Amino acid sequence: MQLKRVVVTGLGALTPLGNTVPEYWNGLVSGVSGAAPITKFNTEKFKTKFACEVKNFKPEDFMDKKEARKVDPFVQYAMAATHEAVVDSGANFEELDTDRIGVIWGAGIGGLKTFLDEISDFAKGDGTPRYNPFFIPKMIIDIAAGHISIKYGLRGPNFATVSACASSNNAIIDAFNYIRLGKANMFITGGSEAIINEAGIGGFNAMHALSTRNDSPETASRPFDLDRDGFVAGEGAGAIILEEYEHAKKRGAKIYAEIVGGGMSADANHITAPHPQGLGARNVMVAALEDAGMTVDDIDYINVHGTSTPLGDISETTAIVNLFGESAYKLNISSTKSMTGHLLGAAGAVEAIAAIMAVVHDTVPPTINHFTDDPAIDPKLNLTFNKAQKRVIRAALSNTFGFGGHNTSVIFKKFVE
Repeated sequence: MQLKRVVVTGLGALTPLGNTVPEYWNGLVSGVSGAAPITKFNTEKFKTKFACEVKNFKPEDFMDKKEARKVDPFVQYAMAATHEAVVDSGANFEELDTDRIGVIWGAGIGGLKTFLDEISDFAKGDGTPRYNPFFIPKMIIDIAAGHISIKYGLRGPNFATVSACASSNNAIIDAFNYIRLGKANMFITGGSEAIINEAGIGGFNAMHALSTRNDSPETASRPFDLDRDGFVAGEGAGAIILEEYEHAKKRGAKIYAEIVGGGMSADANHITAPHPQGLGARNVMVAALEDAGMTVDDIDYINVHGTSTPLGDISETTAIVNLFGESAYKLNISSTKSMTGHLLGAAGAVEAIAAIMAVVHDTVPPTINHFTDDPAIDPKLNLTFNKAQKRVIRAALSNTFGFGGHNTSVIFKKFVE
């Protein structure tokens, strides 16, 4: 069976660095930190008092005000990013076969704010179950994909992927596979997350997963730095329009890049800690390269998972050196989480957009906040510290890993007719 080519024809982003793709990309290449004191709740008694929040967001700009109240913030974010991606793609769904256009959307946690509010209200009451009738449909992770399909009348495959922080990369890979197997012509894919609330921050604090550098939020996310002390929570959404090449060509769509490979693996090691030698990370990059029919010498840039945790950064760089060998030192590597924080289930999508834009603009966004080398990380690696770098990027690989040992990699390359 001849697999079909799949291209990227639309992008949308709602991030701590900006509420559109151009704003987001400009923030990345400028090395801007999205971290600041939390405004969404009183952090007085919390160990971590900062995060990378979305700023100046108005859900009513993307949906009816009454409807906005019926959905969780993670769905509001999904609708905003999707709106930008659809407009950017130039797709007119009234002229396309919407039976062959689907939605696959990822989230790691989903409607946490809704769950927190409803359970808190119940706990304050007399035991009578006075729940909002929208409680369940606001909370469930698949509902973002449902709302997107309803808004645009898309009747193709429609579901959610859940693999913690790998969720939206899994969504992208699933959409890619459906299209190249001829099961659909187009997908809206990506992911969203909204966990900056008392339960989200408190829960990750209890795991000792978050940075507690409250005296300097903007420098707290410092992947690969000796003094990194945990990740910085982020929120937002990324939406990507994937399309079968001939379908895109027929409607005259602009093409950002081609998606050529996707890999998945498991660490089978620990519920939160990565494999110490990066075995799962190595395996997933091997799988993506094999899927794309590429070798390590075909990759110019890796957007790493790079969360700024003590164990994770060492595991991932170890995997890269083990797999790429001497070619590892010809790569540019960077963690855009140093600027956006960790968007959890939305991380794969927003970082895939960073990889795509890197391919388009031949520019590697930096890893900011590097102050002190970690002797456990190979010093010969070009981790693109502190400033963006220009170089020809033929292909970029984007890694996203999740609690539970879930690993995903996707590869985007320059589009050639």
